[in-house]
Amino acid sequence: MIHNPNNLFTAGKPLEKANKVMIMVHGRGGSAPDILSLAEHIQDPAFAFVAPQANQNTWYPYSFLRPMEENEPYLSSALQVLTSVRARMQSDYNFKAPQIYWLGFSQGACLMLEFVVRNAMPYGGVFGLSGGLIGPEGTSRLYEGSFESAPVFLGCSDIDPHIPKQRVLESEGVFRQMEANVTAKLYPNYPHSINEDELKIVNTLIAGSPVIN
Repeated sequence: MIHNPNNLFTAGKPLEKANKVMIMVHGRGGSAPDILSLAEHIQDPAFAFVAPQANQNTWYPYSFLRPMEENEPYLSSALQVLTSVRARMQSDYNFKAPQIYWLGFSQGACLMLEFVVRNAMPYGGVFGLSGGLIGPEGTSRLYEGSFESAPVFLGCSDIDPHIPKQRVLESEGVFRQMEANVTAKLYPNYPHSINEDELKIVNTLIAGSPVIN
């Protein structure tokens, strides 16, 4: 195992006292504490936040647009980390799918989005900031399962140097086919970063989610 699934950082409410959890996935060169700093911008006080840490701050070595085998065995190890984190949230802390939220930025968004389409459930929310589904153009996108109207937000610059806008739009289509309630927004001439409007949309979608105790 390249990435350690037990290398987790937390913020917000203690996991055993929270009734929602957001799993946050950092980007290439970033870190779990970096992405957890976004917790300060989430207005709902009911959340625990959990962020896994990639080995050497990178989930996989090459672009997410390269053939998947080129990013192995790192990619499979990274996906296994998210499998492990979700399983712990469900088994150890008894979070149901609608109480589990996902947020990722850049490489972390790509990894997280690929994980959730392979493991579709009616999550509380899925927020992919500057990311898209993994694989080269023409990758088969036949996934099983349904998001059952779960809110999904995809935000990205229309000129992002790492994330082609076409991949964001393709990813939007896949989530729609899998019965997610998708909001996608391309920001004109914006840099590769997270902006205030994206965080506003995330908070709006969280506020619209049903309360589950």
